[in-house]
Amino acid sequence: MMNKFLYTIIAASVSFGAYAQKSDGSTKSLVKAEKEFAETLAKKGAKTAFTTFAAADGLAFRPNPVNTKTYYASQPDSKDISWTPVYAKVSRSGDWGFTTGPYTENGDKPSYGQYLSVWKANGGGTWELALDLGTSSNKPLNKVTPEFIEPKDFYKPKFLNDKQRAAGTDIIAATEKTLNATLKSYGIPAFAGFLNGDARLLFPGYEPIIGKDKILPFFNSMISKISFKTTKVNKADGGDLAYTYGVATIDYKADLRESFNYVFIYERQADHNWNIIVQAFSPAER
Repeated sequence: MMNKFLYTIIAASVSFGAYAQKSDGSTKSLVKAEKEFAETLAKKGAKTAFTTFAAADGLAFRPNPVNTKTYYASQPDSKDISWTPVYAKVSRSGDWGFTTGPYTENGDKPSYGQYLSVWKANGGGTWELALDLGTSSNKPLNKVTPEFIEPKDFYKPKFLNDKQRAAGTDIIAATEKTLNATLKSYGIPAFAGFLNGDARLLFPGYEPIIGKDKILPFFNSMISKISFKTTKVNKADGGDLAYTYGVATIDYKADLRESFNYVFIYERQADHNWNIIVQAFSPAER
């Protein structure tokens, strides 16, 4: 009887933990998982939160990409960072999505920034943190209205093999390669053909820059050249969202070169082209 009772307690605690990160294919469930992640860190610390919520192959940019579970296993359980999602989307196939928003580090002197998290749903239907990148900024002054966009429909191919998935990611890799070549030939204005109208840019030292009409002048004001070296591409099974990450080299007009880790979120448009909807840059360690 006692064994059965203990088993029930263990089963209940396991199912409660899974429920907290449960994915039902909605953006609402992803935002809930992100908030649960933040609450777990506030209560139990970074080590516990990251090792609990990260996927086995999840990456954190600290500053360069490292395995999240391995990295945080050796970190102290500090509780001095908090964050809030303000923009989120999930693929129509429900297999992955992303959230982004402001964070605060409450040390001796508070520091601020923006984060971008990519999450994937595992085989058990639980959200796991796949990528985590943060970029520092001044204390946010602009009021932000949360925007959590639900998938328009649900679509997941019943039969999708690795070869077909690889062909899908090749399209995104080719898009980024074309972007790189176009930037080399035409400079910053080339971004115009690859950015969504409502795209957002997370760049060190600045609050989120939202809208292609604001991003292009921002880049143009200080960057003479930019190039990308793609490390990894991942595409949702629903065929509507994809992400890439890699290293960007920026030549400033002030005769200075700097390397960044970047994560781009792409969205498939009605004309079948892939546009960038989120760009996040964080200084790389060379």
